[in-house]
Amino acid sequence: MTLLLGRSAPCPSASPAGCGPLRPWETRLRAAKRRGLKLVLSFGLLLAPALAGAVKLEVQVEGVEGDRQKNVLGLLGIYQEQKDPNLGVARLLALHRRAPDQIRDALAPFGLYRVEIQDELIEPEQEGGRWLARYRIDPGAPVKVARIDYELTGEGASNPAFPKSFPMQVGDVLLHSDYEKAKSKITSAASDEGYLNAQLTRHQVLIDMVAYEAIIEFHVDTGPRYYLGEVRFDQDLLADDYLQEFVTFKPGDVYDPGRLLNLQGRLIGMEYYENVEIKPLMDQAGPDRVIPIEVIAKRNKANKYRVGIGFATDVGPRLSLDYRRRYIGRYGHKLKAELEISQLTQSLIGEYRIPFRNPVQDYILIRPEIYAFDTASRQGTLFKVTAAHSVVTPGGWRRNIGIDYRYEDYEVSDQDSDTFNGLVPNISWSKIEADDPINTRNGFRLKYILQGTLENSLSETTWLSGSVGYKLIKSFGDDYRLITRTDLGVILAGDIQDVPASQRFFAGGDNSVRGWDLDVLGPDDPVTNKTVGGRYLAVGSLELERKIKGNWSGAVFTDFGNAFDPDYTAEWEQSAGLGIRYATPIGPVRVDVAYALTKDPGGFRLHVGLGPDL
Repeated sequence: MTLLLGRSAPCPSASPAGCGPLRPWETRLRAAKRRGLKLVLSFGLLLAPALAGAVKLEVQVEGVEGDRQKNVLGLLGIYQEQKDPNLGVARLLALHRRAPDQIRDALAPFGLYRVEIQDELIEPEQEGGRWLARYRIDPGAPVKVARIDYELTGEGASNPAFPKSFPMQVGDVLLHSDYEKAKSKITSAASDEGYLNAQLTRHQVLIDMVAYEAIIEFHVDTGPRYYLGEVRFDQDLLADDYLQEFVTFKPGDVYDPGRLLNLQGRLIGMEYYENVEIKPLMDQAGPDRVIPIEVIAKRNKANKYRVGIGFATDVGPRLSLDYRRRYIGRYGHKLKAELEISQLTQSLIGEYRIPFRNPVQDYILIRPEIYAFDTASRQGTLFKVTAAHSVVTPGGWRRNIGIDYRYEDYEVSDQDSDTFNGLVPNISWSKIEADDPINTRNGFRLKYILQGTLENSLSETTWLSGSVGYKLIKSFGDDYRLITRTDLGVILAGDIQDVPASQRFFAGGDNSVRGWDLDVLGPDDPVTNKTVGGRYLAVGSLELERKIKGNWSGAVFTDFGNAFDPDYTAEWEQSAGLGIRYATPIGPVRVDVAYALTKDPGGFRLHVGLGPDL
């Protein structure tokens, strides 16, 4: 006997009526039989006293494990409905009758076609007791591939993108998942290589139940190859020559749907357009099979506003207002402004971007900023204007080269108040890689910054600052995450008072050494006993997080380090604590209780935060 997978089975030759249509009298006779059967079943149900209420049921499946067991339980109707409060005896008996066929169907994708099943349905000994449905499964040996008939014809028959032999081999167990992967690999190659009319002229798997072997027949006709043509834009917002910079292919390149999806994603990602439709004009392809591409785009709303309310223990309650202008002019310029107000800090930041080269990721940046700060370690105001050239390198690094004009009026202690007025050239590299940028399971963030200024040339003092920040998230199994963080920095200057307050190093706070307030750690002035900031920074953190249930996780951590300066004293500080995490669509909510181990006297501090892991 031979089974044909994926096709309708032929009519049995021994059928009394053959394979032709039923005659009218046969149809009436069969309908009468069905009505009679329904009457008998209905009468039997009326006599069954157990139908008065729902039954209790336990289902046991033995003989299979792992993925096989999961598939069986997923298709086994009696298992899926065992907790149904409306389950009655009639439904129970029907589900039990169907169970063996459902088990065989569930095991067929694993190449198991000689499955033997011992099934029993045990009634409860007492009225209202629990029924037991038990299925003992002997899956038998899986069927193996004995022969493969793989044929590739058409214009692409010699294209190396297609596998020369079928991805499955003679002797392999016939796993349906492997067959579908092999099929997908070949059809995807046809699509990616421009064979738009490729057809599977023959694709089937035959199971010979007598010899207990499988035969795969897979024939592909690739048809002719097609090519991408010029891209035309149907929109009324941006200049066509600017939009052509979003196109990453040239006319004459092999037709690849992935490139068209990439073009659509690049345009939508810039938020210029509410909707972008890509239309390959197949009917305009000539004898050279070059297909023009039409892009139909509907402009987005120009303005976007956002109001936010948040809380963090570093700054307390805070209010934020954002305004974004999605496009200015015909060449995609963008504008945004952000206002943030809290008890300790206030800021107003503007940003004007001018896209160039690769407009999705490269731009010229003009960024004015105003800050007012009044923390435990420093008070003052800062005005800064940045002009920067920002690009993504071939290695995936964001590189910013710029120059700031800064005016800062600050007070760190009674003996240390001053102003800074000058130009600060700077360069930075940053990179983020993550499987999920919001709730990360595995990923890292790395950033280097180098900045400084020269006395009598760009400013009134000379200093050069370099820093590196690194955070790593690594998962172990499904339940554990290890989170490590380090921040290192050094400032080359004759004296810490040559460095404006905003550029000095401090430690302490939610994202530094927990257990202390924001920026309260660092070298202390021996006269005022106040933290003045340091020219060196070394801070680290180790955290182990374990999933508890659902979106909830628990964490244990230790933070350590401080800011240091050779002219003042500063001690190495350390804390330890416990935390609770709750994953949300905008990042985890973090609630930590940290104990300052090196503080005298020691003490607990609560830290609350919300936002992406990286």
